[in-house]
Amino acid sequence: MAIFRFKALEKLFIREPIKVDFPSEKVSDYFGTNVFNLETMQRYLSNNVFGNVKKATKSGKRIDRKIADHVANGMKEWAISRGATHYTHWFHPLTDSTAEKHDAFFELDRNGKSFESFHGELLAQQEPDASSFPNGSIRNTFEARGYTAWDPSSPAFVIDKTLFIPTIFISYTGETLDYKAPLLKSLNILDKAAVKVCHYFDKNVKKVIATLGWEQEYFLVDEALYLARPDLVLTKRTLMGHTSAKGQQLDDHYFSSIPERVIAYMKDFEIEAHKLGIPVKTRHNEVAPNQFECAPIFEEVNLANDHNQLLMDIMRKTAQKHKFKVLFHEKPFKGINGSGKHNNWSMATDTYVNLLKPGRTPKKNLQFLIFLINTIKAVNDYGDLLRASIMSAGNQHRLGSNEAPPSIISVFLGKELNKMLNKLEKSVSNKKMTADEKKSLQLDIGKIPEILLDNTDRNRTSPFAFTGNRFEFRAVGSTGNCGGPITILNTAVADRLNLFTDEVDKLIDDNIKKEDAIFQVLRNYIIDSKNIRFEGNGYSQKWIKEATKRGLSNITSPPESFKEYISEKTAKLFEKYNILSKRELNLRYEVKIEEFTKKIQLESRVLGDLAMNHIIPTAVNYQKMLVDSIKAIKEVFDVDEYIKLTARRKEVVKNIAHHTTSISKKVQLMIKERKKSNKIEDIIDKVDAYYENVIPFFDEIRYNIDKLELIVDNELWPLPKYRELLFNR
Repeated sequence: MAIFRFKALEKLFIREPIKVDFPSEKVSDYFGTNVFNLETMQRYLSNNVFGNVKKATKSGKRIDRKIADHVANGMKEWAISRGATHYTHWFHPLTDSTAEKHDAFFELDRNGKSFESFHGELLAQQEPDASSFPNGSIRNTFEARGYTAWDPSSPAFVIDKTLFIPTIFISYTGETLDYKAPLLKSLNILDKAAVKVCHYFDKNVKKVIATLGWEQEYFLVDEALYLARPDLVLTKRTLMGHTSAKGQQLDDHYFSSIPERVIAYMKDFEIEAHKLGIPVKTRHNEVAPNQFECAPIFEEVNLANDHNQLLMDIMRKTAQKHKFKVLFHEKPFKGINGSGKHNNWSMATDTYVNLLKPGRTPKKNLQFLIFLINTIKAVNDYGDLLRASIMSAGNQHRLGSNEAPPSIISVFLGKELNKMLNKLEKSVSNKKMTADEKKSLQLDIGKIPEILLDNTDRNRTSPFAFTGNRFEFRAVGSTGNCGGPITILNTAVADRLNLFTDEVDKLIDDNIKKEDAIFQVLRNYIIDSKNIRFEGNGYSQKWIKEATKRGLSNITSPPESFKEYISEKTAKLFEKYNILSKRELNLRYEVKIEEFTKKIQLESRVLGDLAMNHIIPTAVNYQKMLVDSIKAIKEVFDVDEYIKLTARRKEVVKNIAHHTTSISKKVQLMIKERKKSNKIEDIIDKVDAYYENVIPFFDEIRYNIDKLELIVDNELWPLPKYRELLFNR
């Protein structure tokens, strides 16, 4: 096989599944065994302390330091019983991964005798160095440290003899440097805003919980082949590579039988996930070859996000055991599906009602319509900011192709529900409704469950789609932290719900009946957000033109998209609810553009190195072989035969010369532009220079390299090809 061109990696390449000792008991017997959850807490804490922790967890309030001492002691005893020797504050910095610093439990007394210790102060707060994490321009050299603070709403857990404590991360001067802190704030304001709406229908509702079910897509690549691709190793995507003759065009991979080696890997990481209380439930082949997906049962948003970040780390570590590399990059391979992390978002009450699911009565369906329409209005008002939250160097390649949604933010409801809103718009007026009008409206609203029963079209080209009992934010990239976009969604929806109740209450004060007031405000929201509702093909040129007419933006440039973080509109929203200050928003903007610049800079360097030091020498070597063979033919055959036999070879030699010359020229120009960009001090001007002047060379260089891949002898080509990367599992 061609893969054994890479002799140095031959011993690493395996085909048989790694043997794993799977537990013989049911999942329910070991689920959550490595988690300090409420059930476990109750065994290690006194009734009084346990009650305080449980209450604080539900209310989101701080835990008293005295209580924290008792919790720390119980947590330590439990962790040691699970084999733990160290502890760490685990947090989500503004990167593509989580962070941790391990400390041992043991201490020394005055006599040098060792003992295990862990107290409330160590549980509640730590002081890691914040200087090496993304922090925008807020960090001074004399303010390098940051603080991590315990998040009691997400339970601690044990991995590899270390106790992990979920925490928020803030700077020395108090700015949030992570995804968790603003997410927790947004969940709190959404809870309060949604409860006010619920009280129009049920005064027993005390809390509304935002729920999240993510779908994690990923690719698996054999470790040996991965190590033979410097671009994959360093950038996590292939910067070159001609498409395989067979890709996903036969639709034979999606939901097909999972390969034996892959299923062994899936089972292995699922076991570890279940021990950590991550409710992974679904696994299947995705559309592209060597692409797969896993998904959990829905959970409270903060916990679900922690679990997603934790699972990605588990998947990376488990892949190494199975001689795989797991790729979370949004577009590791050109010409086939990229990977997303679909965020299925909803809201549920403490009375066990899903607020985005229609009920059996017109009253419950009216409540459903309020939350549905307010969410649509929130996306309409803050679509540009939602797009900014999911845009990245990786996701820019995925959006708008191969079943990924486009960068135009629109909402899909399904034809029948869309008709329902159009009918509601026409049947309600700002005048007093007659008894017949009310009866007709109630009948229509009562039919919503029947309408949705057969409305199963999910429209894969829609960035934000309603799917029966939740909204699916499909545009989120596979590497992304759900906390970013969900914080924005929570805040936007909370703001809209607060404005909604203000408008309804004002009409009620003007002696308009509550139900009439609700209908009037909803009608206005339907009209105001009508432009963002779209049921058709998001890839069509007609939609791009239509979206422009509707006033919807189509920003495909990440640097341009990121500017929404520092708009007055965004600042007004986030400062209104004390989620993020202007300084913190500017921090996030700077982090986004710096990360984008650095990733493009890295890709440019890797592309130039591979082109000049791998591809061109290989092509020239093959060219020399052809020239030598042409000379040899001349010595053997007469002139006429020689011309016939060498015509094609001479054409190939000429083509190789053309492509290698073009590559060399383009690489030198790219390097020149990169050096010019690097001299720019202003980070905004620098990112624009990289986007406008460096990125355009990528496709030009790749085009010539991919042409050479089709010409050069397969045995000489220095990199694993797409057919090898995608069909060896």
